[in-house]
Amino acid sequence: MREARQDMVARQLAARGIKDAAVLRAMGEVPREAFVPPQQRGFAYADQPLPIGSGQTISQPWIVARMIEAVGIGPGSRVLEIGAGSGYAAAVMAQMGARVLAIERDATLADTARDRLRELGYEVELCCADGSGGAPGSAPFDAIIVSAAGPRLPDPLRRQLAPGGRLIMPVGSQWAQRLLRLTAPHPGDPDADPEDLGGVRFVLLLGAEGWDFP
Repeated sequence: MREARQDMVARQLAARGIKDAAVLRAMGEVPREAFVPPQQRGFAYADQPLPIGSGQTISQPWIVARMIEAVGIGPGSRVLEIGAGSGYAAAVMAQMGARVLAIERDATLADTARDRLRELGYEVELCCADGSGGAPGSAPFDAIIVSAAGPRLPDPLRRQLAPGGRLIMPVGSQWAQRLLRLTAPHPGDPDADPEDLGGVRFVLLLGAEGWDFP
């Protein structure tokens, strides 16, 4: 599926404004088809989210690229991903040289993603937990990516950013959200307001700092 992967990078990512060469290169190398269920592999490079089980989805490629580009990671960056799902975004960031801690609340998805990442050779620390409050014991992080929508930007996540670090997260109602990016101030600098990067729609962030479990 290498040809389909390269076509995705050209048509869905570069042509729609993704400029970070490291993001484009990584997404051209990570086999997205390995991170979707067998019955979905024919659609792995389609411009759409896909179901991965347990009521969760793998985001469309453009959203994955947009979020990773927006937090500006590079080799050695300490990254926390909340809502790891099938592990695809974590694999892309690991391919870029980031040190990734990924959290997934669903045990079945977490186990499958962990095994898949290990089999493919990606060095990602993945754990099963309520990730809505982050991972304070492993902070600070240069970037925090939340791949599920919450009603607000959780204060615990703000506090886990390194100076200049960035948090990106969809925030809003369960039907529609805005993709917000917050940059942590350096010592002595005033707090900055989150930037609105546009409308999105994600599955819900469940847990102590997200929505209540149904």
